[in-house]
Amino acid sequence: MELTDLRNFFQWCLVLNAGILLLWSLVYLVAKDTIYQIHSRWFEMPKEKFASIHYRLLGQYKIAIFVFNLVPWIALLIMLP
Repeated sequence: MELTDLRNFFQWCLVLNAGILLLWSLVYLVAKDTIYQIHSRWFEMPKEKFASIHYRLLGQYKIAIFVFNLVPWIALLIMLP
C-alpha cells in the first residue's frame, strides 16, 4: 500500500465519520423527544441526564474523529508533496 492510498483512506474515513456526526446531530435536534421516549422504555432516566449523555458522546466522537482521522490525514498531507 502506497502512502497516497493511505492518505485517501484517511480522507474518506474523515468524510464518512464527519457525515455520521452531522447526521447524529441533526437527528437528535429534530427528534429529541422521540429518541428519548424510545430509550426511556429500556432505561429510566431524566431528560436532563439523557441530553447530557448525548452531548458527552457527541463530543467524544468528535475528539475521536480528530485524533484517528483528521490528524493522520494532515500528517500524510504534510509528508507527501
